[in-house]
Amino acid sequence: MAASYAQQRFWILVVIVSISGFSQGMLLPLIAVIFEQDGIATTLNGLNATGLYIGTLLISPFIEQPLRKFGYKPIIMAGGALVFISLATFPLWKNILFWFFLRLLIGIGDHALHFATQTWLTASTPQHKLGRSMAIYGLFFSLGFAVGPLFVPLIKFSQALPFIVSSILCLVAWSLVFFVHNEHPEVLQGDTKQTSSITRYKLAFRYAWVAFLPPLVYGFLESSLNAIFPVYALRKDFEVAMVSIVLAAFSIGTIVLQLPLGMLGDKIGRRKVILGGLLGGAASFAICSFVEHLPWGVVIFFALAGMCVGTMFSLGITYMTDLTPKELLPTGNLLCGIFFSIGSLSGPFLGGAYLQLVNNMSFLLFVATMLTIIFIVILYFGRNLQIKKG
Repeated sequence: MAASYAQQRFWILVVIVSISGFSQGMLLPLIAVIFEQDGIATTLNGLNATGLYIGTLLISPFIEQPLRKFGYKPIIMAGGALVFISLATFPLWKNILFWFFLRLLIGIGDHALHFATQTWLTASTPQHKLGRSMAIYGLFFSLGFAVGPLFVPLIKFSQALPFIVSSILCLVAWSLVFFVHNEHPEVLQGDTKQTSSITRYKLAFRYAWVAFLPPLVYGFLESSLNAIFPVYALRKDFEVAMVSIVLAAFSIGTIVLQLPLGMLGDKIGRRKVILGGLLGGAASFAICSFVEHLPWGVVIFFALAGMCVGTMFSLGITYMTDLTPKELLPTGNLLCGIFFSIGSLSGPFLGGAYLQLVNNMSFLLFVATMLTIIFIVILYFGRNLQIKKG
């Protein structure tokens, strides 16, 4: 009976986490297209997209203690409610500052439910099943993210329609949380003082800082491709529907190899899989820059890039789990989320600035360069880190 409930809870949690992927996958390209059609500058467009990730960073220092005090379920409920209420509020007033504020609230809600489900899964999953479980977790996030851009063409009927439909879907998925029982993270000795929290951050960073780079990469790719690439593609005379197909191809690529790469990491080591994925992703985007005048060529190489780098977030979490002592896993999970947010925050800003300032080089070469830099850092600094057992 307990095993059956644990399995039910696992699947409810991974479905709920798809809310985070879906809301971000739809919101970034949708607002980017709306602003581009309204003639908003790309830099301002990119800065507005950062609201989602500023919200994530704002809540990050304060989310661990409420999680320990109230448990996982209330945090998921609060985060999910904030997401679907904010999505439903967008059509009420079309204003850049107001939409920035709503994106900030969605960032807070997304991170709350994302952190709570992620920590619950890593805390309740046996170590020998962790790689597979987190791969499924990442797969559902990617699945939600793949579905999101497909709602963008609904603006042909009404700009409000994508927001309304997405808020209803988020509400339905969020309601599943009522079928699980609340639990609390393990209480650690000496964990009541703020200084102990700072110490945990320092220790987790010292053990596993290299493992935080793959989530950073995934955040950068997710936000820059979904917030800035639509602007770049529209300027290359892509149709709005084709932009949605390109973004969906990337997300579908992540889904195809999410579970196989997660299981491969269990067998040969996460670092080797991460390095191979970064190298393959950089090559895919670099080659794609030479065929970007062919929309279906872009679709193919975006799918290949998604296969290579789409599992970076879940691989980063499991790599962190390998490197971090068990008592520091909640803090390590939180730092993975913070680095993901930093990458997500920098993506639209750097991408928008690149489009604004650089005219003679492809945006996709810029993405390939960023992946190459992270590849070199992990290759050089990750080889001497010790894998923690047990």
